[in-house]
Amino acid sequence: MSVHPRDLPLADARALVQRAVDKAEQLGLRGGIAVVGASGALVTASRLDRGGAGGMARARSKAWISATQQIPSTEHLHRMTTLPAPIASGFVTVSPEAVFPGAGGMPIVVDGVVVAGIAASGATVSPFLPADVAPEVVSADGEPANPEDLLIAYALGVPYAGQHGDDRARWRERFGDLVLSPADSLGMRAAPAAVVQHELAWATGLCDAAIAAAAARGVRVSVAVADPGGDTIREDRMDDAVAGGVDVARATAAAAARFGMPSADLVPAFGVAAPLLDSLAPPTILAAPGAVPLVVDGRVIGGLGVGGADPGLCAEIAAQAAGEAAR
Repeated sequence: MSVHPRDLPLADARALVQRAVDKAEQLGLRGGIAVVGASGALVTASRLDRGGAGGMARARSKAWISATQQIPSTEHLHRMTTLPAPIASGFVTVSPEAVFPGAGGMPIVVDGVVVAGIAASGATVSPFLPADVAPEVVSADGEPANPEDLLIAYALGVPYAGQHGDDRARWRERFGDLVLSPADSLGMRAAPAAVVQHELAWATGLCDAAIAAAAARGVRVSVAVADPGGDTIREDRMDDAVAGGVDVARATAAAAARFGMPSADLVPAFGVAAPLLDSLAPPTILAAPGAVPLVVDGRVIGGLGVGGADPGLCAEIAAQAAGEAAR
């Protein structure tokens, strides 16, 4: 056995995220779910349809905290709010991935070792009870529960444990003194497979095509699909792909999506001003080869970025995957 640790394999991480997507659709939630390896590099992430911008970044941050600090992110939040301010701010300075220290992230343990962290966040992924939600859906074994923590507990297949304060108070405010039996609680029951995540399925197909193209060339890469604003819909890192490829794939995908041109064309188009484009909006963009815009009926609907191998080769893989999807 190698003495060098490995992150959770991509296939295993994808399976966990898919379980969370299934449960989110059952609960009527929209947001992002991310798995970050113990190395601190993202393994996979998915955004449900109409999940809104920003949720993926928050989920990545909480998953990073759980993976690298090896504790539930709610414990990290408690520490950050009780430490002296210089220490708390210093932690974020040296660990910018932890810029959103929210509750809800959980470490993933295999054979007693933390190999990753998982978290969710987004438009309606929260500890608050959605409008018109049935009490049976937000109850675990007869006890009050909250949707965000249900997603993660269900994905991991572990007993429900709330991380967001008083579930019972939120329950009482919505349902009064209603009491459910464990037999009537549906929160941790098996969820049907998600069937209406059409944009996510499209982005997943693009990532699958890019991963297959990379594997055929004998390289390991990361892949990202961004929406027109540069927020990612899907991200995947092949097993043992270099950590920096995740950031390159995400940033080149955002560049192609936001400017409607291959990320390699930003320098010819904008000249010496190209590096300054990154300061115009929150999504980090990279004016380098690796991504192509995704265009349907003359409309830019996103960008596909590949990183972690030779940039020119990554651009070829992105172009091939996008071309296959357009057929």
